[in-house]
Amino acid sequence: MNRHGLTFNSRKALMNNIGESAGTEIANLISEMAAEIDELRRTKVSVTKIVPNAEEIQSAAIQSRL
Repeated sequence: MNRHGLTFNSRKALMNNIGESAGTEIANLISEMAAEIDELRRTKVSVTKIVPNAEEIQSAAIQSRL
């Protein structure tokens, strides 16, 4: 399994500076967020524009007048 989150030294420094329970909570949150980001990257799909955006419509209208 791919390890997400902070290294042992980072966790230890965090716990020493803000307390064990808060440090553990933040480290776990970072780990969950890293796993979710990896999941989003893995399942990302390409988006194909099927409707031109407003800038493209405006540009085409200006060019048709010329």
